[in-house]
Amino acid sequence: MLLKDLMAIPGQPGLFRFIAQGKNAIIVEHLETRKRSTVFSSARASSLEEISVFTENEDLPLGKVFDKIHEKENGGPAIDHKSDPEKLRSWFGEILPDYNRERVYVSDIKKIIQWYNTLHKLDLLVREETAGSVEDGESEASATDADAVTGTDAS
Repeated sequence: MLLKDLMAIPGQPGLFRFIAQGKNAIIVEHLETRKRSTVFSSARASSLEEISVFTENEDLPLGKVFDKIHEKENGGPAIDHKSDPEKLRSWFGEILPDYNRERVYVSDIKKIIQWYNTLHKLDLLVREETAGSVEDGESEASATDADAVTGTDAS
């Protein structure tokens, strides 16, 4: 899944879209409330594109994890992130059987589920191949396919 321009900011709930770069800060927009704010470099905002999940072999990018969740849930929302920790671990193990159980905490699993469900609710899940097709000038109707995450604005 494509996660370009989507960010998580420590200490602030929800996900944000990158809007512009300032001299000492960035301007972001909250995905759900659409409110814009300034985030200073000391806040250590992370692009979802740079986040990956520890596995026994190699780290798996968050976009690929979202793809696997989407496949397992047949395009629907994921399990509730407030579920029992053992249930969350078991569910995540079905999606990523080789995830590193010592390095991936329940809090990480909860964040991943919460982010996925937020993007699903806002219809920001678009198949990675489809997004590439639209950029290549092909049919834009296929870009509404709910399979991968994109932070780009369709307008």
